[in-house]
Amino acid sequence: MRSQRLWALAAGLSFVLIAVPRAGSAAPRHATPSAGFSQATSDGADSGRYRALLDQYCVSCHNERLRTANLVLEHSHVDLGRVNLSADIWEKVAQKLHTGAMPPAGRPRPDPDLTASFAVWLEGGLDRAAAAKPNPGRPTLHRLNRVEYSNAVRDLLALDLDSRPWLPADDQSYGFDNNADMLSLSSGLLERYMSVADKISRLAVGDPTLRPVRETYKISPLLVQDDRLSEDLPFGSRGIAVRHYFPLDAEYVIKIRLQRDGIYNIRGLAEAQRIDVRLDGERVRQFTIGGQEARTKNGSYANPDADAGLEVRVPVKAGAHLVGVSFPRQSLAVGGVVPSRLPVANFILSPTARALGFTETMGVATVEIGGPYDGQRPAETPSRRALFVCNPSSRQQEESCATKILSRLARRAYRRPLAGDDVSSLLGFYRAARRAAGFEAGIQRALARVLVDPEFLYRFEPDPPGLAPGAAYRLSDVEIAARLSFFLWSSIPDEELLDVAARGRLKDEAVLAQQVRRMLADSRSSALVSNFAVQWLHLRNMKAVAPDVNLFPEFDENLRDSLQRETELFVESQLRADRGVDELLTANYTFLNERLARHYGVPDVYGSHFRRVTLDEGARGGLLGQGSLLTITSHATRTSPVLRGKWILDNVLGAPPPPPPPSVPALPASGEDGHAASVRERLEQHRRNPACASCHSRMDPLGFALENFDGVGRWRARGEADTPIDTTATLPDGTRFDGPVELRAVLLSRREAFVSTVVTKLLTYSIGRGVEYYDLPAVRAIVRRSAADDYRWSSILLGIARSTPFQMRRSEP
Repeated sequence: MRSQRLWALAAGLSFVLIAVPRAGSAAPRHATPSAGFSQATSDGADSGRYRALLDQYCVSCHNERLRTANLVLEHSHVDLGRVNLSADIWEKVAQKLHTGAMPPAGRPRPDPDLTASFAVWLEGGLDRAAAAKPNPGRPTLHRLNRVEYSNAVRDLLALDLDSRPWLPADDQSYGFDNNADMLSLSSGLLERYMSVADKISRLAVGDPTLRPVRETYKISPLLVQDDRLSEDLPFGSRGIAVRHYFPLDAEYVIKIRLQRDGIYNIRGLAEAQRIDVRLDGERVRQFTIGGQEARTKNGSYANPDADAGLEVRVPVKAGAHLVGVSFPRQSLAVGGVVPSRLPVANFILSPTARALGFTETMGVATVEIGGPYDGQRPAETPSRRALFVCNPSSRQQEESCATKILSRLARRAYRRPLAGDDVSSLLGFYRAARRAAGFEAGIQRALARVLVDPEFLYRFEPDPPGLAPGAAYRLSDVEIAARLSFFLWSSIPDEELLDVAARGRLKDEAVLAQQVRRMLADSRSSALVSNFAVQWLHLRNMKAVAPDVNLFPEFDENLRDSLQRETELFVESQLRADRGVDELLTANYTFLNERLARHYGVPDVYGSHFRRVTLDEGARGGLLGQGSLLTITSHATRTSPVLRGKWILDNVLGAPPPPPPPSVPALPASGEDGHAASVRERLEQHRRNPACASCHSRMDPLGFALENFDGVGRWRARGEADTPIDTTATLPDGTRFDGPVELRAVLLSRREAFVSTVVTKLLTYSIGRGVEYYDLPAVRAIVRRSAADDYRWSSILLGIARSTPFQMRRSEP
């Protein structure tokens, strides 16, 4: 009955709440920390002075008659003496004042010091009102997204497999795919979860009735396999490696297919090659292919069946293993000259290309793993050790052992101390399967039931009884523990965190701080990079970018992967070293391998492994000089100052521009006289349209400063159509700068704006909903508190864990 009630609640809320429209949010701005409270008063003198400012510079547009931007600032509508009554409006006003967006360019502006003091005064009043009557918000019912589900299975069962491909991708909202409003559960998705739960439970137990299946790992044809692409392959080799989960102690068939130069013909077949198949580094078979033996009767190497025999059947113990396919690396240099790499746009090597020195390299197209054959239940695997905490030696001991196993399993899966019927309902599933197929089959059936239980799939935070509608209350310690683990690990709490929460000790700030630091030191906190940072910085877009192959022929999968890996390693190094978050913009180092160093023009970096490299010139330093971000903010054929400027406004300054109007004209293809023109010149034509000018005046200057970087992040001296590059820029407030170094200095002069943006993004990610106007006092408090610690990552993350939106919730209205 408990499960039926929970499923009805989960399904009903999922379908209803997904239709609730989301409110707009704005990233906050933070002024001088000490000024926020010392100068912010609500006396009549100050409110009168600032009312005069509004009447002189703002009300001419934002009045009852015009309602520009649907905003009215007349005294009859908003009262400066009681800012709490119109907090949503005053937060927007404070943001516009901090960013210099209002009054708009060309209109009279008040004294900058007066503008700044007004913004601080406003925020001080809003902060005091929020402290007196907090509004922590109310996230909707939160289903685990597919990353969280996969990680939860990994940590619950010690099962080293990636279950994400078995579930559909989750939609994003507010920039992240863990937003509760988007995580609904349709009947089709529920069926998918049930199928996945059955599969996972059988793999975890090691079900000997598993039937043979084939899984194919496809390698991109644009991945050039001329180097050691995995640290798990031997030195002096080239090739690829895949991690595969083998469910039983059994025999498995590994089959290799090679890359084609079109549809049929195998690349590089003219020269004999040795191919090693390795399991966890140990060679299990070596093949020889190509050369004279591969020639057909007519003397050509057009033999599409030459790789038909690349198949080996090997015994493998259950568990996750690394399957490597490698070629001994051969030097291609002749007389000290290394031949050119074949452009990725070409698959067929013509005689002319061969004469010019291009080489054709044999590579792996697919690795197919089939099995298990003649499988046996494994004696021991990490998942069996985690699951079977006891092993009954007689039929009489089975029920008590099953109770012990399922009690531990349910406590971790449901992320709370057990209630009365939690285990008894699972024992019913165990007994039914036990009667038919034995003890382990019973455990497997109960495990499958746990993995589709609403309390595993959802993060329930029920309101305590007796609360007034809309009342703010503190979450229980176990609910805070769940929020904390999904925030820092994208997974369930471990035993230590759950024990601390069950004893009610997370209320102690010292204990909370100790747990946050412990969790950050754990390798699972890398989820802050792979889930938070990758989405915040839009790095997932790297998989979809497609630079024009004629303009950027050297862009291949190797470079795509290297560009993204550089940024991931850089952010993780900042997090692990607990640096100030503003160092993301200023660091004088990055992580390079030979492929990426060659792309950037950095000498003396060799090999496929990444290493930390100090940068000699300042233009490349920090995030803004990294090729991943420069590539995703470019078009296929050219750079885009607009996209780059928009990215900075959104992700650095926290002041994203509004969407473009529906009838916005396209960028002119040439200059006014029909001749070739730079992107900058064409944008200047575009900005003459008044509908475009207001936003482009903020975006374009930021992007112009980065024009020395081309569409794939290389440094250049000339632009498209060989036009000169002009990187000088002026912001609407009159700030002038030239090039990436001076741009970085301008952004650092707005240091707290960047920190506030990072805090806002982290808070959005941590609570699974958009940051609203009533959350902005909490954002400012986190920024103020972390300022004393140089805005270190640990200080900001702990500040979020202590904040009102994270620790509290509003009851149902």
